[in-house]
Amino acid sequence: MSDFKGKLFVFSAPSGSGKTTIVRHLLKQERFNLAFSISATSRDPRGSEKNGEDYYFISLKEFKNKIKNDEFLEWEEVYRDNFYGTLKSEIERIWAQKKHVIFDIDVVGGLRIKKKFPKETLAVFVKPPSVDELKIRLKKRSTESDDKINMRIAKASVELATAPQFDKIIKNYDLDLALKEAEDLVDDFLEVKEKKENN
Repeated sequence: MSDFKGKLFVFSAPSGSGKTTIVRHLLKQERFNLAFSISATSRDPRGSEKNGEDYYFISLKEFKNKIKNDEFLEWEEVYRDNFYGTLKSEIERIWAQKKHVIFDIDVVGGLRIKKKFPKETLAVFVKPPSVDELKIRLKKRSTESDDKINMRIAKASVELATAPQFDKIIKNYDLDLALKEAEDLVDDFLEVKEKKENN
């Protein structure tokens, strides 16, 4: 285990809320020294997704073996035979680089990480304008069938109810404002704001 113990930034939200856009934006801000925690999944790659970049794509059998061997910090069967999880080795990999970890993760997984690292974690829930707006965004992606979209919408209603369990809620009605709010939250948690009088 690395001597360096960085902060953990968890961004969770229903699918289509814009959390991935926010996480990508924060990763570009060099002053935060963030690295992306790549989740493992038993599902097949979608679109242009790359193994070891977007996800670690592993077989269902391998995923279950890793669960048995206690290799996950958290994991969940999101849909039947569709597992997602965070490998313990992923956090160690990032901390070894002396960086802070940022997660783009399912609501259940996000809360589990917060529970395991309560002091080091800032858990942020990204709230969409409405469930109707979510449906429009998911349809625009054109990556999934109507059945899959309906499953995600049903799940979103359950996930929205967990928002109060997070440290902070960002309402993503206006993307520029949401990005600014996310930057401020990370700044405050890292306490890296330079004093204005030094400028």
